Amino acid sequence: MNDQDILDLYFARSESAISATNEKYGKYCHTVAMNILYSHEDSEECVNDTWLRAWGAIPPKRPAMLRTFLGKITRNLALNRWEHAHADKRGKGETAAALDELAECVADTRAGQPDQLPEQLALTECINRFLEHQKPENRKLFVRRYWYLSEIKEIAGDYGFTESKVKMTLSRMRAQLMAELEKEGISC
Repeated sequence: MNDQDILDLYFARSESAISATNEKYGKYCHTVAMNILYSHEDSEECVNDTWLRAWGAIPPKRPAMLRTFLGKITRNLALNRWEHAHADKRGKGETAAALDELAECVADTRAGQPDQLPEQLALTECINRFLEHQKPENRKLFVRRYWYLSEIKEIAGDYGFTESKVKMTLSRMRAQLMAELEKEGISC
């Protein structure tokens, strides 16, 4: 079933939209959550919550890219669950490591305060422009690490690189991003 057919089921308020979504994107969303939570049970809960959020958002929204829409919901739910579980102490997983790496050049903007919205939009636009000017290979490494929060070892294996090459590439990209943010006048 293609995405438009699935979206049509949501708009018709057919409960089969959930099962069709789960069939097509369940594994993908579970992987997104697992990369953050490292718990099958918590990941399953995030995926189920994703379907609930999608049901509430569609309609009125009609996402252009259903996969990305669902992945973003899952990622945000998993990050919220991770933050709640680690409110008093830092975890030893990849989530903390990746967020700490990125904190070198990007301030925490997940608080979602209305007065921070212009800064968040400017930051998002700057990061998007930065990534547009990167080689496709580097862009993929960056997104895998800082959006999907994949392990360095996993990224290296998937792309046939050494872990050292992945770490060095990401380090250079963070330095370039920080310079770009400073040039744009975006404080971190």
